[in-house]
Amino acid sequence: MHHSLRFYSQHRQFAIRFYIFWARWTRIPLIGRLVRRVANAYGRNMEGAYLLTATEVEEIVGIAPSLAVGPCDCRTAFSNCDNPINTEIMLGLSGNVFVAENPQEYREITSDEARDILRECHRRGLIHTIVKCRQDFYAICNCCACCCVPLRLSKQYGIGDALNRNDDIVAEFRNHLISHTG
Repeated sequence: MHHSLRFYSQHRQFAIRFYIFWARWTRIPLIGRLVRRVANAYGRNMEGAYLLTATEVEEIVGIAPSLAVGPCDCRTAFSNCDNPINTEIMLGLSGNVFVAENPQEYREITSDEARDILRECHRRGLIHTIVKCRQDFYAICNCCACCCVPLRLSKQYGIGDALNRNDDIVAEFRNHLISHTG
């Protein structure tokens, strides 16, 4: 686990709001291009999200060693809609700093319970993403277009590397598990 993930877990609401605060600077003439360039580098190298299909997200929860559900940080911070809050599925509980440091916010779930949550989120039109800090996958977020920070950074502020698509994401997740357990 990267040390920045521990810091982020302790200051999630501040970080989420901070990302949007700095993204607004992309609209300022002259410095906006620099801010966008720095933000895209951060998205590529530090923390980013990857869009998932319904099939991919179900495959990932099927191979994850342990799961918990807790609050979606984006919807908690912005509350732009009335979609359910407890839709973020944390991956790998033994090493998951979010669950370890905030156990009152999360409850352990089975892969079947996770699939039920995912199907309900899909039915509501929420988008599925897997979130990664450096090399650590730590959560599957099921968020709405009005609150989702990576989507907003990409669509509203042109920070395209905050949210990506990777057709091999399931294999990458599987390889990540193998490298961290074997």
